[in-house]
Amino acid sequence: MDITNRDVREITMSKKPNKEKLLDKVKDEKPVKSKILTLPILIIGFLVIVFGAYMLYAMTHMHVTSKTETSTVKTSSNSEKASSSTKKYVAGKDYKITYNNTDLIDKSTITKALDANGLNDINDLMDTSEDGGDMAKVEVYYNKDKNLLVERLFKNGYKDNQPTQTVGYDLQKHAMNLDKTFGNDYLNQPLVYTWEKLTK
Repeated sequence: MDITNRDVREITMSKKPNKEKLLDKVKDEKPVKSKILTLPILIIGFLVIVFGAYMLYAMTHMHVTSKTETSTVKTSSNSEKASSSTKKYVAGKDYKITYNNTDLIDKSTITKALDANGLNDINDLMDTSEDGGDMAKVEVYYNKDKNLLVERLFKNGYKDNQPTQTVGYDLQKHAMNLDKTFGNDYLNQPLVYTWEKLTK
């Protein structure tokens, strides 16, 4: 059998395309393999990002919620205090104030003494909470010899006309008397002021 140049060309030509086809196939297979490997990495990366975003949201939401709950509690307690402090108590209905012996001492002097320790704040006197005055009655006696006003404070629930506390106000120093106030400081002295709670 004679092989001509033409036949040789055909044989060699048919081999070249086969090599090129094989190379093309190899080139095509490499990206597929890399795509197959990249896909799980992309999925894992996506899941990590989504999970991280969810955790960040959850942590932020919890922090905001706890702050909101705390501020709600504070706001409600503040509003309770505000409502009790802005409540309008009516003289003659909720409490009664009586001035006696005004010829001995003027009302402005008594008011100054009451202001010195907060006994002019009707809302505080009526407030029965732990922070409030929780008072039932306040009596003020005038000791002219000692230039002293003696305030007898009766908290709610007092018995036998015994005061819960007795304090003095020095009229000369315009200050609370830091020395202990004794019974003889107000016994047989004129009662000049009384505040009394009427509502129970």
